[in-house]
Amino acid sequence: MQKLIKTVAELREGIDVVRRRGQSIGFVPTMGALHEGHLSLVRAARAECGCVVVSIFVNPTQFGPNEDFSKYPRTLDNDIELLAACGVNMVFCPSENEVYRKGHDTWVEVGAAAVPLEGECRPGHFRGVATVVLKLLNMVRPDAAYFGQKDYQQALVIRRMAADLDLPTEIRVCPIVREPDGLAMSSRNRYLSPAARQRALVLWKSLVLANELVEQGERDARTIAARMREVIESAEDARIDYVALVDPDSLRPVENIEGPTLAALAVKIENTRLIDNCILRGERRG
Repeated sequence: MQKLIKTVAELREGIDVVRRRGQSIGFVPTMGALHEGHLSLVRAARAECGCVVVSIFVNPTQFGPNEDFSKYPRTLDNDIELLAACGVNMVFCPSENEVYRKGHDTWVEVGAAAVPLEGECRPGHFRGVATVVLKLLNMVRPDAAYFGQKDYQQALVIRRMAADLDLPTEIRVCPIVREPDGLAMSSRNRYLSPAARQRALVLWKSLVLANELVEQGERDARTIAARMREVIESAEDARIDYVALVDPDSLRPVENIEGPTLAALAVKIENTRLIDNCILRGERRG
């Protein structure tokens, strides 16, 4: 039976019971407004762990002053139904005051992986992400925590944090889940009008083109990025934050595709900011 928990004290009581039973714990941190991408993480945790905990918390510290914290979709009743159908054992829905108690003044200082791409476009974002994830991991104490590849840089930052701070939790990263037409599933997709939803497909089309160019032998990163931009800019209201071809471990820009390379995008369509990525499989030369 699924249990709804709102306080850290109650959560820890439940976790202690699970530990006494000798069960492993899988954890999926979310901000709610759940879709199939989230549920794929839940199913991965369910397949590997005896107990599954999902948190639903819209974290204010990862939103900038002009971002969408106040209007971020909140669909708690529907989320709880979806999680019950997936066999989740505990749903942790803390208040802001429960997570950031009065006088909170400690933050995670994120490193090099947090600097480019999203870090450049959203100053302070990963400081908020890393801090809340560390807090949640300390609250839940899971054996494994599950994240999606769509937020590639976020997963990289969290893996680095877990390694550097000697966290016992294994960080698992699961594949992107896409709509049948290729659009990466995102809670923010619901902001899009039907027409904008169609225009948003340029993100996926640009990644498909990048893969095709690499398969055809193109190795020049500038050429590939320029072609990707052409596809994205074919949508009349598309505003590009970045189109980047980078090393998947360091996120440093590459000049030539000589091994696995991350193609990462951030684009605004109809004022909705969408991100996507894929790994280009270039063969190393000689």
